[in-house]
Amino acid sequence: MISPAPHELPDGVTVTALRDLAVRLATAAGTLVREGRPERVEVAATKSSDVDPVTVMDRASEELLREMIAAERPDDAILGEEGDDVAGTSGLTWVLDPIDGTVNYLYGVASWAVSVAVVAGPPEPSSWTVLAGCVHSIADGRTWSAGLGEGATRDGVPIRSGAPASLGASLLGTGFGYDAVRRSEQAQVLAQVLPRVRDIRRLGSAAIDLCLLADGSLDLYYERGLNPWDMAAGVVVATEAGAVVTGLRGRPAGNAMTVAGPRDLVAELVTILEAADADGAGDTAGDTRG
Repeated sequence: MISPAPHELPDGVTVTALRDLAVRLATAAGTLVREGRPERVEVAATKSSDVDPVTVMDRASEELLREMIAAERPDDAILGEEGDDVAGTSGLTWVLDPIDGTVNYLYGVASWAVSVAVVAGPPEPSSWTVLAGCVHSIADGRTWSAGLGEGATRDGVPIRSGAPASLGASLLGTGFGYDAVRRSEQAQVLAQVLPRVRDIRRLGSAAIDLCLLADGSLDLYYERGLNPWDMAAGVVVATEAGAVVTGLRGRPAGNAMTVAGPRDLVAELVTILEAADADGAGDTAGDTRG
């Protein structure tokens, strides 16, 4: 495991303390979302398309997270899905997804989470260092967390990602964007991948998918169109559990593509995805997903 460089942490700050705060933030927001969910959830607004919803609870959850961070770490920056960015002076940024899996929350399908991570450096996956993160599954209370160099846990118990014998024996998680053209392209890629793996799961929360990979409940994962808040906490949980996380064509994981799993199987999957043009080189359709 990798330890953070000293310059990445402000004086007196430890990865353990940041991880503990991430857990407190995610679980507090999760309680708010779980206890405040009405019988019928209404869409407050849409984002990238008419089927990309924002609910009142998305906004309330992020407001709570921002208030707690401002009270405990007022010098840190904040990058959240639903609100304006907040500048900071500490060199650390909190990356927030107040409800990852909003469509599941809207319909009452049990795969939605609060995702909280803290990063050093620019809050962009190609250049940040994720120091700590927590993903709290709201429907069932499972809580995954990790700190750089500290390993990963689910409900406090250490976890390690699995290593199936072959690509064909692997259960693979993925997701799709909201743009209709992009979804059509992703379906074509899926047709190339599905015959080569055990099966596919599409659960609707990238943060939870990455954590299921981390604890061995999924063997591989790929998705195009992830935003920083979709992946920050899940990536540190996955990597601290022993998984490799990368993009295609030698690039780091990010909006164009995120692939995660055991090193050898990731290499095989990357080859398939590159041949299928899964990152859509030259494509101009929107990548945004929720």
